[in-house]
Amino acid sequence: MTPTDIDVLAPVKSEVGASIVSLFLNADLVVQLVILGLLLASIWSWAIIMEKLVLITSTQRQTDKFEQTFWSGRSLQELYQALAQRQNASMAAMFVAAMREWKRSMEGGARPLTGVQMRIQKVLDVTLNREVGRLERRLMFLATVGSIAPFVGLFGTVWGIMSSFQAIAPIKTPT
Repeated sequence: MTPTDIDVLAPVKSEVGASIVSLFLNADLVVQLVILGLLLASIWSWAIIMEKLVLITSTQRQTDKFEQTFWSGRSLQELYQALAQRQNASMAAMFVAAMREWKRSMEGGARPLTGVQMRIQKVLDVTLNREVGRLERRLMFLATVGSIAPFVGLFGTVWGIMSSFQAIAPIKTPT
């Protein structure tokens, strides 16, 4: 390289620093949008992950507490009366729904046991689906971000490399 070639490269080197902020600010608009999109998706994903961690821990604790109470020897009627007054989740919600349906079925007098059993099974299915839906909420977003983010990042990288090549293309090389 000749001294004049070094003089041509000097402004390019001084404009772009090595810090992440300066690299971001000097990047192309498309690259900046890709970085911002990935950053927002990452923040939202971490918020969902933390929420799920708290939700699953809480659900596990409630399930353990319910199982301990259920197997403690109390009558099912006492347990139902204690649980029916509050908001329940997981196994407690399923127990309350099944007991409520059983009581409703038995109020009208003795009915065929198979009919009552089918109604209770339907109520349990609906309650189970509601609980699974509560636990799985926003997992589709995590799956989507997890599968798309590498390709979006690769797109930003390729765009940045193309911009870099276009920026250094006019610089003369020594012959």
